[in-house]
Amino acid sequence: MRRLLTCGIALLALCVLSPLPALASPGAHGPNGEHLDGAPAATANASTLARLPDGSVQAPVPAQRRMSIRTRFATLTEAAASIELPGRVVMDPNASGRVQTVQGGRIEAGPNGLPVPGQTVRRGDVLAYVRFRADPFAQANQQSQLSELRANRALAAQRVQRLEGLEGSVPRKEIEAARSELESLAARERGIASSLQAREPLVAPVSGVIARADALAGQVVEPRDVLFEVIAPGRVLVEASTADAALAADIDAASLQGTPGVRLQLLGAARSLRDGLLPLTFSARAETANRVLPLAVGQPVGVIVTLKSRVKGYVLPAQAVVRNPANEPIVWIKSGAERYIPQPVQYRPLDSSTVVVTQGLGDDNRVVVQGAPLLSQIR
Repeated sequence: MRRLLTCGIALLALCVLSPLPALASPGAHGPNGEHLDGAPAATANASTLARLPDGSVQAPVPAQRRMSIRTRFATLTEAAASIELPGRVVMDPNASGRVQTVQGGRIEAGPNGLPVPGQTVRRGDVLAYVRFRADPFAQANQQSQLSELRANRALAAQRVQRLEGLEGSVPRKEIEAARSELESLAARERGIASSLQAREPLVAPVSGVIARADALAGQVVEPRDVLFEVIAPGRVLVEASTADAALAADIDAASLQGTPGVRLQLLGAARSLRDGLLPLTFSARAETANRVLPLAVGQPVGVIVTLKSRVKGYVLPAQAVVRNPANEPIVWIKSGAERYIPQPVQYRPLDSSTVVVTQGLGDDNRVVVQGAPLLSQIR
């Protein structure tokens, strides 16, 4: 009996001391069921943040709390297919305008001084004046014509005065003809005199904000120079480019990459290529009333176009996808209480804040959805 008890204790001790086969945690399998958490060649101090030799990261629980690491299980769903197009912000022709000079000349300040970028103006406000300056020969001709007209007007005034003194003895039609000639000479004199000191008022074509101001007092400008641009800050357009002429018919919605709170609506697609690409025009509006659009004319943007077709994948926040040192897109998968594994993926943007991962993930992967950039910085 004692011998049997001794053998049982020995077998129990042998079972306890013998190594058990390592089992991977639920989130440490690839899309095809392969193990991702092979034992690292060497481990660091369990109480510190460290990048392990296999590329994974060791993060103690207190450090995870400080970095606000959040994870969730990936679930295969069906989402709308989308693509990202390059674009830029342009002016709305119905809510903006350019101020140009027709004749050219020297800039003079308006009634309220010269406007500056960002200043609010109303339609019809005089922004500046352009004083016309003719060449010396033409100006001399105008002055000689003015002198001749003044002399003729003086003679005509004397003739009218004499005829009015002889009223009753001369025909009335002669008096009226003399008066008409006097009025004509006076009008021509005023016209030429005003042309010598003519200045062109530059007025705001629409109500809005000065987006561009290239005018200084005393500056000499040429005809058709753009001196001011006025835009309505709440009404701008976004122009995207694509090489697919059939894309416009498949667009369901659109948004701006990295710019939440802006709603895009497709206005139309051009039917003429520009530099080998087809322009698509979207109107940009703020989703909330009385909110200024965080966009500037000429700003390059990324337009995320949601298509009517569907694609299967794992929908994640955009911040869950980061880049590794090789500039490959990856997500961090939690394989244990304090270990995270980088997993290369392929993804497509859905909107400004979410993406859909099409390759690289499995149904039981526990993906980091908050704090992924901080894990990538651990060395």
